[in-house]
Amino acid sequence: MKTTLIVALSVFILVPSMALAQEWGPEAGDWEFTIQGSGTSDDDLDNNFAGLDASLSYYLSNGFQLGLRQGASWVDPGPGSDRWNGSSRLFMDYNFNLGRLRPFLGISAGYLYGEDTDERWIAGPEAGLKLFVQRKAFLFALGEYNFTFEDSDEIDEVYEDGRFVYALGIGLDF
Repeated sequence: MKTTLIVALSVFILVPSMALAQEWGPEAGDWEFTIQGSGTSDDDLDNNFAGLDASLSYYLSNGFQLGLRQGASWVDPGPGSDRWNGSSRLFMDYNFNLGRLRPFLGISAGYLYGEDTDERWIAGPEAGLKLFVQRKAFLFALGEYNFTFEDSDEIDEVYEDGRFVYALGIGLDF
């Protein structure tokens, strides 16, 4: 009886403390892979298409993350053949540690290319939220505002003519 009571008390004390000790999310030196479905709209929300993006990034610290995001989209214009577009962007985000919730803010810059787009540079701010469902696995939402330009002299003029990019996806830290 006494042994049963000691075991029960030990489990009652240790199990919650082990759960509280569990760290959610990445640490400095971890890598992260994400995959997401995405859609884009111009600033009038009347020119839309869908695609798939993936990213690979590295945590410089527990908060700062540096990575590459690769996107591919397919456009079906109705009559005519399907066309493809792509984007390759570097990004840097800061992740705020709120336990299982990790809001993040950052910037991205890269290049747009393909059959159905003007090939141009692209840049802009981004924000999102990661919800860890396992210690190193998460669901996330990402929102970006991208503007395009041919050279840096245009940035002040084209910032207001950007597009919104939004995505939902899954990710894994390792």
